[in-house]
This record gives sequence, C-alpha cells and structure tokens, in this order.
Amino acid sequence: MTRLNSAIAAILLMLCVGGELLAENAKQPNIVFILADDLGWSDTTLFDTTKLYETPNVKRLAERGMTFSKAYSSSPLCSPTRCSILTGLSPARTGLTAPNCHLPTIKLKASPGKQAAPNRKSVPVSPVTRLDPKYYTISERLHDEGYVTGHFGKWHLGREPYSPLENGFDVDIPHWHGPGPAGNFVAPWNYPDFDPDTPNEHIEDRMAKEAVSFMRANSDKPFFLNYWMFSVHAPFNAKPELIEKYRSKIAASGDTQAAQRCPTYAAMVESMDDAVGTLLDEIDRLGIADNTIIVFASDNGGNMYNWVDNTVPTSNAPLRGGKASMYEGGVRGPCSIIWPDVVAANSRSDQPIQSCDFYPTILDMLELEPQPNQSFDGISITPTLRGEQQQRDEIYTYFPHSPGIPDWLPPAVSVVKGDWKLIRLFQNGDDGEHRWKLYNLQQDIGEQNDLANDKPEKVKELDKLIEQFLIDTKAVQPTANPNFDPTKYRLADEGKAEPHGKNKKKRKPSKPLPAVASWTPTNDCKLALEDNALVVTSTGGDPYLTSRLDQTVAPGKHKLTITMASNSSGPGYLFWEEQNSKPRFAVNRRSAFEINHDGKFHNYEVEFQTKKKPLSIRLDPSMGPGQISISAIEVQNEAGTTVKKWNFETPKD
Repeated sequence: MTRLNSAIAAILLMLCVGGELLAENAKQPNIVFILADDLGWSDTTLFDTTKLYETPNVKRLAERGMTFSKAYSSSPLCSPTRCSILTGLSPARTGLTAPNCHLPTIKLKASPGKQAAPNRKSVPVSPVTRLDPKYYTISERLHDEGYVTGHFGKWHLGREPYSPLENGFDVDIPHWHGPGPAGNFVAPWNYPDFDPDTPNEHIEDRMAKEAVSFMRANSDKPFFLNYWMFSVHAPFNAKPELIEKYRSKIAASGDTQAAQRCPTYAAMVESMDDAVGTLLDEIDRLGIADNTIIVFASDNGGNMYNWVDNTVPTSNAPLRGGKASMYEGGVRGPCSIIWPDVVAANSRSDQPIQSCDFYPTILDMLELEPQPNQSFDGISITPTLRGEQQQRDEIYTYFPHSPGIPDWLPPAVSVVKGDWKLIRLFQNGDDGEHRWKLYNLQQDIGEQNDLANDKPEKVKELDKLIEQFLIDTKAVQPTANPNFDPTKYRLADEGKAEPHGKNKKKRKPSKPLPAVASWTPTNDCKLALEDNALVVTSTGGDPYLTSRLDQTVAPGKHKLTITMASNSSGPGYLFWEEQNSKPRFAVNRRSAFEINHDGKFHNYEVEFQTKKKPLSIRLDPSMGPGQISISAIEVQNEAGTTVKKWNFETPKD
C-alpha cells in the first residue's frame, strides 16, 4: 500500500470511529426533571378537576408525552419522596420517612420511637434525618456517565456534607437546605449568598432563569437538570397582581364556597406554571426538544391543613385528604413524561406508577444497567411509555407517623393492588392488634366506603403482601404505646382536626407577664425558679420565653448552650432579634433543634449567625403541654467567649 493510500485509509478509519462516537453521543438525551412541591392531583388542568387554576404550560408539556392518572409519591410528605427519586428505594427501606432533614440532629439509621401521647395507641418511628451517602444516587450515576448535572431549587435532604454537591451534582442553586423557600417567594429573600436580581423578584422566576442559563451553557453536551421547585409549598405569598387577579376571578364566579377558592394559592400555581413555560421555551429555542427527556411530577398531595385567605390552600377532590395523609389525596399527584420518538404525544395511562420508579426507568431509557448488587424497590415503566401492556407489582406507601392534620390517620402502611387499597393502622385495633381500612378505588375513588369488615378475606390477602413488604425492606416499625390511656382515646376523633391557623384568634393586648431571672414568658407558659432551675410550665399553644442580650454583643456567629429536662413534646426553636429588623422574631432568623423529652437533663447546642447587632433571643422549648426545667443557658461568640449567661439560682428565704 502506498503512503497516500495508507493516509487515506487512516483518515477513513478516523472518520468511521469519529462517526461512531458522534452516533454514540447522540444516543445520550438530556434529562430535565421538574418536581413541584405539594402540587395536588387537582391543582392543574390535566384532569379537568379545577375551574380556578390556570396551568397552560403544564398542559403544553403534557401534550408532548404521556400523562399518568395514577402517579403515586412514595410518601405523603416531601423528603421521603425526594429520597426515593434519587435512590429508587422505598422510605421503608431507607428509614427516611419524615421531612426533618433541616433539623440539626444527624441520624442515618431509623429506630423505634420512645414515646407518644397517652391518647395514641402506637409510637411513631424515629426516622433517618439525612440522605445516607451509602446510596448511589441517579445524579451520581449520570455524572459518572459523563452528564453535566445541576440541581436548582429545594433539596431538603441535608446540608453539607449531605447537600446536592456531595450527591453527584456539579451545580446547586441556591444551595438551600430548608423545608421551603427562605422567607418568601417574592424578594426580599434570606438565602445565604444568593440575592435577587431585581426588587420583588419571584424565586421561581429566578430559579427558571438559572436553569435556562445552565441549559445554554451545556446544550452541546448531555445534561441532567434537576429542577425541584419551591412552589407551591408554604409560606403562602405570591405576586400581588396575581393574587388580585384570582381574587377577582373568584368573586366573578359567584361561587364563594367552591372547594378551591384561595387566591394566594392560585397565584402561586400560576407562577409555578410560568416557570415550566420558561424551561419549555428555552428547550425549543435551543433546538434540543427532540433529544430531551422531561419528567414532571409532584412530591406529595396538595396542602389541605393550613388556613390561607379564610380557607384551606387547595382541594384534591374527588380524592380524599391531602398532604401528610395516607388517603389518595396525600399520595397521588400530576405526572407527565416526555420521551421524544418513543412516547406518543398527548397520550394517557391509568397504569399505576410511583416515584421510586423514576431511577430504574431513566437507566432503562439510556440503556444503562444498574450497578452490580444494586437493586430498586421501583421498576422501569418503559414498556408503559412505549404503549405496551405492563404487569405492575403492588404500590406500597409507608408512613409510620401521625401528624395532626385533617383526615389524619395513625402510623400506617398501605398497598394498592389493582382496584383495591388496604391501609394497615399499626397497633390501632383492640388489645394492641392492627386495624385496617379497605377501599375499592375503581368504585370509590374518594375512599368513603370502608369495606374492611365486609371483605375479611381481601383484607387478609392484601395484609400478607404488606407483611412481606415490611420484611423485605427491613422496615423499622411503630410499636405499641406503653403509656396508652384508654380513658383518653376516642376512635371518633380519628381524622378530626381543624386546619392549622383556622381558629387562631388575634390576642387582645394584655399586661406583660412578670420576668423571672431576666426571662419573660408568653401567655402559654409560666415561669418559676425551683431547685436552681428555671421551670417552664407549658399549657400547649405556642409557649416561648424571651430575654435581652447585652448591648456589647456584636454581629457574627454565636452558639447557645442550654441544659434542660422536659416531659413535653415537639422540637425546640431558637429565634433571635436583630437591630432594625421587623418583625421582632421571624422564621428566617430561627434555628431548630431536637429535644429529648424523657424527663432527664440533656445538653443542647444551637448555632446561629446574625447579620446585624443581636438584641434579644427567644426560646421555644416545646410544642405541647408539659414542664421543662432549665438549669443553664449560655451564649458564646465565634471565639468561644461567653457574651451572656443566665443565673437560675433559687433565692434563699
């Protein structure tokens, strides 16, 4: 072969190899995962269940792919569902079953709970509080496959070293660990090192803008855009002009008793939808729509337990219940998936799916195998997306907790198989036995007709599946409450609760309560000095006490150390007042800490940082009735110097 022919052959070989590489790269589609927060099944126009909300962009997205009418979250609350998306595992297996990942306590293994109120038959589980690094997340897998990865919006699975940046993401904006937006949706915000571009900027507008910048910078390579929205989670505020728009729309309808009639929430839904539209517009503008997989889903059902604009935020009707409930309204949400050239446009499916399905499904879409010894509780739903018949295993939801919201249930686990749904209520029957609720969802989508007593064989059949699920996942389960008092229990109270804030009355101005040891209590607690301790007797409600700091305390990092014993309940909070800041104590100036309410003294350390001169602190030592004894409180600055210490020595007669 001549030198010229050899050169030509080499060039042809390079072209062939290069062509194969280009072809291989072309098989790697972009992935955009949009997760709305608390968006209910009836909060969009996908199912013709709302006359109030306007979601043209969510509908536009859905028309490009397949919409699922039975899309289940893995939990009725956010953090467990988020963990299931990233790991493909059930909360029952990971132990992350509650949205407590913003609290300071780090716990990577669930354990049986220690106590419950005497009117509760079972003790909820003490859950995991962080996304355990041992799990190989979908973001880590895609990053290792050469994808550029970016997380935008809410995380709520832990701050460093458990943030998105330690879980496979190259970018994390605004790098926020909290349970919702920092302070407000509309600026001013309170994100560290992340300021609004303009006054009154909406956080969702900004997140969409940041996501667009990410796509523009990486449009020439495969990217994974994980846009987990702050919307439509509390706090409930929105663009004023949109609130007025929906207030007028509600008034014009004349239906002042409609199930959905909250103008603030409707405005929040529209801003959420606008952000979806911003992403779709940019995907089209960049010319990458034919090579971009899009998933749109919600982390749990719509919020029905807060009180906003003299009503609940939303209604999930015809489904029963909502966020934090084991009924369908708590675990079903809107979901659409776009897979260009595979999923038929504007198609629909009644196939049940769950959030732990997304990881194995994305691997299947990309023709990737799980890692050796890696398994999932979810399944790949690619056959369904291709329009094929698919045999579906059961859908399990594990929620070993019992928040006191409307339609609450005791700690529970459920299974959905075909038309049937069984809910097991742990230790909630007679003599410590379980109790069950059985519904035929095909005939009774609103779960109004409990058939458990009428169909004992069906209960037995489905409960065997639940038992095997709990064994397979090695779930830490609720236990019988040793402090249960039958005289304080009424079955009729189950599911009965007023929305939070509904009956909150404005307090009439009252005379300030006398300070004790420089601490001033609220009307929900009393203070006394006993046995060299400050004794706080809480009546429930919102007990807290405040004290001034010395004028010499400078801004910066501080640490409060407190020694106390409690037989009350709930987490503790430390608020601080800063110079020229209103209100005096605000949620963005708050640190939470977990309290052991076993009646024994424990030491707690709470870190806080002030931007301005700190003037006073507020201590919320519990969230329920009981007694708290505080033997020491001290505040130190960053250098470890004590800047304030309180003396609780009992006066001598």
